[in-house]
Amino acid sequence: MSRYPLLDSVAAPQQVHHFSLAQMEQLALEVRQFLIDSVSGTGGHFSSNLGTVELTVGLMHHFDFLVDRIVWDVGHQAYPFKILTGRKDRFPTLRKHNGLSGFLKRDESVYDHFGAGHASTSISAALGMAKARDLMGQDFTSIAVIGDGSMTAGMAFEGLNQAGFLETRKFMVILNDNDMSINPNVGSLQGYLNQMINGQYYNRWRDRIEHAIKTIPVASVSRRLAKVAKWSEESFKRIAVPGLLFEDLGFRYLGPVNGHDVAAVLRALGEAKERMEEGPVLLHVQTKKGYGYAPAVKDPLKWHGVTAFDAEAGEIIKAAPDPAKPVTPSYTSIFGNTLSELARKDEKIVAITAAMLDGTGLNIFQKAHPDRCFDVGIAEQHAVTFAAGLACQGMRPVVAIYSTFLQRGFDQVLHDVCLQNLPVTFCMDRGGIVGADGPTHHGLYDLSYLRCMPNIVIMAPKDENELRQMLFTAIYSNRPAAIRYPRGNALGVPLQDPVAALPIGKGELLREGADLLLVAVGTLVNTAQDLAERLAGEGISCAVVNARFVKPLDEELLSHWVHRTHGVVAMEEGCAPGGFTGAVAEFMADRGLRQPLLRCAVPDHIVHHGDQALLMDEEGLSPRALLDRVREFHRKASGIIEA
Repeated sequence: MSRYPLLDSVAAPQQVHHFSLAQMEQLALEVRQFLIDSVSGTGGHFSSNLGTVELTVGLMHHFDFLVDRIVWDVGHQAYPFKILTGRKDRFPTLRKHNGLSGFLKRDESVYDHFGAGHASTSISAALGMAKARDLMGQDFTSIAVIGDGSMTAGMAFEGLNQAGFLETRKFMVILNDNDMSINPNVGSLQGYLNQMINGQYYNRWRDRIEHAIKTIPVASVSRRLAKVAKWSEESFKRIAVPGLLFEDLGFRYLGPVNGHDVAAVLRALGEAKERMEEGPVLLHVQTKKGYGYAPAVKDPLKWHGVTAFDAEAGEIIKAAPDPAKPVTPSYTSIFGNTLSELARKDEKIVAITAAMLDGTGLNIFQKAHPDRCFDVGIAEQHAVTFAAGLACQGMRPVVAIYSTFLQRGFDQVLHDVCLQNLPVTFCMDRGGIVGADGPTHHGLYDLSYLRCMPNIVIMAPKDENELRQMLFTAIYSNRPAAIRYPRGNALGVPLQDPVAALPIGKGELLREGADLLLVAVGTLVNTAQDLAERLAGEGISCAVVNARFVKPLDEELLSHWVHRTHGVVAMEEGCAPGGFTGAVAEFMADRGLRQPLLRCAVPDHIVHHGDQALLMDEEGLSPRALLDRVREFHRKASGIIEA
């Protein structure tokens, strides 16, 4: 007998329109159990999805998302939506190569109205859909579902501001308030939401006064009473719910509602549908991250994104250690420990992150130097300019943000840091191909989007000792500097102590050779060394250079070895347009160096989700693929030279 009899009967989400309250409560139970059973086998984002089950069922009952539009912010919480929109049977392929995406993708389903992966975009996107509807004379409801963590970003308030100003009808923002982003939320907004929760009786008071005024028959008396009531309302708002920000922005605020009470969610959504005829509505829903699975409720951070786990025992399954491969620390922890070590000797060093203390390793720094560690919430733009202000006053700020998220602060890095030549250090974790999270999370574009900026120094370490050296170099370079490094464990090389600086713009010759020059940066340096060793067995002699610096390049070292070899192979785990291999090509063109050049980088296309090793092979960057490419390149280059 099926564990999910009602869920299995749902062939299309429109069926939920006709479900009774009891059926919807049962459906919620089955969706939650399916989530636990499925994600325990595949891994994926977990605790946030457990928190949105009842909300999703309620939305399916009130709306038809073949017609209506919904935008799920980030997408961490959209698995229940995927389950109920015809993708349940594909969940065994979740986040696997050519399988179901862990986020929303427009080309995956007609129900995915807007792609997701980064935070705070939902309100603007849903508002755009609503205004397009009005301009085209269409009729549907547009909904944005956004978490309280994502609401800390300025973009969310830009969308709210515009929606309220336009008095947009049939437009709703659902604030999924669970006190969490990935780490616990920070900032004044969280305190404000708590005040709104405590002042929930305000809505009942307001609605009763409005109803009473409308029942008074004499228009002139009604108008005078309305003015008095409006004055009273404003005064009461300041006492009961200080500021009532969302109402002041032009939204009708409803809530807060218990997001795990199906009946309450249904009533609130029904009222919101009525109110949306008058203008935009913000529905405040309180949920609990991990709801329905005790281990996830107890530790929602640990269970935010998980690998496979034992659902009954509540334990994440760890891969058996390979005795031939000793366990080494992660690049993330090396960064966190090194920064803490340097900060003990220099009180001017401060650290900044955007809602990713644990993910970036700054939890280590925070424990050691709590007064000098700033989690600004999901607000990358603010993080960068905040760092610029610190630098103006003589501090040495280090901004630790995943590569894919620093893109969100592009203008601030250029305008506020680089153009002013301020000594801000950017440490970009998760550089390169990250795997299962897919195209919104691959750190492929950082070298390209930073290399065009003036004054900045850009580095990528070949191992953890070089990461330590680069961090020291960047902090004391007295100019903008960026370091990008990969996710996962480091190589296990000895750590130099005390840490020392590298000469800026100087590469490292690792091997001499006469046939080819292999010049690589970051994760592909060790691959280049192994490649040279294998090719030597085939009679092909390769020089190997660890570039270390993407900007400035060590042109003297490169020029020396370009002249002494018959072809150049440039290698990076980044996008080809504008990246490190592009810098090598520009250098050779500017110097008039005509040797053949093979650029080994990710081509100008989207890299989808899947196993990291498989994706590296598909992009021609695995050891096997590179060996084939370089061997063929040598054959052609030799023919050119002989001709």
